[in-house]
Amino acid sequence: MEVKAFVWNSGELKILNQLKLPQTEEWLSLKSYKEVAKAIKDMVVRGAPAIGCVGAYGFVLGVKYEKVDPEEVFQTLKNTRPTAVNLFWALERVKKALESGQDVEEEAKAIEREDYETNLKMGKIGNTLIPEGARILTHCNTGALATTGYGTALGVIRSAFRSGKNIFVWVDETRPYLQGSRLTAWELAKEGIPHKIITDSTAGFLMSKKMVDIIIVGADRITLRGDVANKIGTYTLAVLAKEHKIPFYVVAPASTFDPKLFSGEEIPIEERRGEEVKSCFGCKVAPTESGALHWGFDVTPAELIDAIITEKGIIQKPTPEKIKRVLGI
Repeated sequence: MEVKAFVWNSGELKILNQLKLPQTEEWLSLKSYKEVAKAIKDMVVRGAPAIGCVGAYGFVLGVKYEKVDPEEVFQTLKNTRPTAVNLFWALERVKKALESGQDVEEEAKAIEREDYETNLKMGKIGNTLIPEGARILTHCNTGALATTGYGTALGVIRSAFRSGKNIFVWVDETRPYLQGSRLTAWELAKEGIPHKIITDSTAGFLMSKKMVDIIIVGADRITLRGDVANKIGTYTLAVLAKEHKIPFYVVAPASTFDPKLFSGEEIPIEERRGEEVKSCFGCKVAPTESGALHWGFDVTPAELIDAIITEKGIIQKPTPEKIKRVLGI
């Protein structure tokens, strides 16, 4: 089984339109950095590692193929999504490659290749924490569609299943874009991993019924003290996990850590249009005159996290000292 969110072919970036899944597998052909920026902003492509790689290829399109001023391309792509640090990390990397006279296209390819290898490592490492027969609850989509083809949190789940463990997955629907019910369930179904979709508000009651053994999620940015910004609803799960004494794990590559920020209070939280909450894929579900608040992410403090799984090792009960030691920073 091979799922890809994007495919690069010199001068063209093909994107799987994740807004159309699971009903339609539509591929879009992007040939300009502005088209890439719009795809990221509109969530046609999403997931921190994936938008980092796509952003890097957008930079390549702008500076190598369109011959646009590098700073204009950099700023346009950087301003698409304010929370996910992987985007900034990848853009800084291709920008430095350009400034040092390297081939930016080869650097973008290296970022993509390294992300896939990193996900495989995290899957193998994280699998050591998954017991036989585990009933796992996950939030949003952290699989192949959110990365370069394997996954972070869903990559760990995938590795556990492929190793022969008899696991079962509870899939939070993840409102308002339904990345869980549309994307995670789609990936799990393709691979034959047993699962059921639940509404986000069902999770707590499942825990009270002792029907959840582990909660495993991804991340969009992690601070030096171990606070984690992730899809809105993650903090709620962490609080519920603590109340019900359920292990709460975060899976993220080293590129998701932002050591320049110490605490979660410093992370910029993206606020998206309220209209996204008031409708569901073209169907209005709220009065026109009603206002709506739509934060795309929330922050889970380090104290609620049992472990962060990275390609460099597992950070148990994260602290600044442990993060520095494991990541070598």
